[in-house]
Amino acid sequence: MAIEFDGGLTCTLGVSDLGKAIDWYSETLGFVLLYRVDDIGWAELSTSVAKVNLGLSQVEDVGAGGGVTPTFGTTDIEAAKAELDIKGIRQDGPIQDIPNLVRLLTFYDPDGNALMFYEQLPGAG
Repeated sequence: MAIEFDGGLTCTLGVSDLGKAIDWYSETLGFVLLYRVDDIGWAELSTSVAKVNLGLSQVEDVGAGGGVTPTFGTTDIEAAKAELDIKGIRQDGPIQDIPNLVRLLTFYDPDGNALMFYEQLPGAG
């Protein structure tokens, strides 16, 4: 029997302050708050990717490093980087070019969770 998926995906990150994280993801990436449940320290935001949401879980100890890195496609990685630069968002070096495939940029939320942008190069994939 095969698993039947509905096409949705929620990526979950641990954060130290739920309110600040909601503000950061809304202001920095334009995500929209779907709901917030303070009793359990949880919020979910919609992204610009159909049926892909970001779950935020308030935790006592945010373990930086390791785990999944949400990687969002963009049509103009230079413009995306410029927007991060304007907002003073910490990045892991310059845009990385992988010839004939993709361009990548790693950046971090205030809790040190890694996120990435990618721009697929013409003719790749």
